[in-house]
Amino acid sequence: MSVAVETFGFFSSALGLLMLGVTLANSYWRVSTVHGNVITTNTIFENLWYSCATDSLGVSNCWDFPSMLALSGYIQACRALMITAILLGSLGLLLGMVGLRCTNVGNVDLPRKAKIAAIAGALHILAGTCGMVAISWYANNITSDFFNPQYVGTKYELGPALYLGWSASLLSLLGGICLCSACCCAAKENQPIRIQLPYKASSVVVPPNTSEEGDSSFGKYGKNAYV
Repeated sequence: MSVAVETFGFFSSALGLLMLGVTLANSYWRVSTVHGNVITTNTIFENLWYSCATDSLGVSNCWDFPSMLALSGYIQACRALMITAILLGSLGLLLGMVGLRCTNVGNVDLPRKAKIAAIAGALHILAGTCGMVAISWYANNITSDFFNPQYVGTKYELGPALYLGWSASLLSLLGGICLCSACCCAAKENQPIRIQLPYKASSVVVPPNTSEEGDSSFGKYGKNAYV
């Protein structure tokens, strides 16, 4: 059963890592809202790297953010967190290939495989946490600007990339937890069972010395018996 849980955790974390990469490259992190606009001439959508505008004819024009230092602090932090999540997930995926009990990479013994898989699970948990923090932080800034009546800039709504990122983070967390739990169960199963038998002192039986008995038999009779 633990092997199935371990395999499920590995594939869940691998799918989560793939979805995190798709989320980072997705253009629709936030989309301009049509709430309160009578006539909408264009739609603006942005991610962590660039901003795009689509006119009424469906033509899109994109431009990169001019300077990283000119960006808001939360965008820089979200960039760092997402890149860290992908790096941690990639490292966890490589270690998971070695640590799975159904694979044979490097002829690693089972106790060491359990430790490697547990480390891989911890890395996936960290990756999912970083992704969850980055996406939730980005979404919080969108909602705070949207419901702020004093905000005069362009208001945005949550884009589909955020929902994809939340799902990816949950898959990474679930996969990491399954890997860690399966490895803990496997470590308990692989422990050698020591059966303590009751101690009993060994008895040594000394065989009778026939030669001595034969020699001592002469002393049982008197001298006249041999005449």
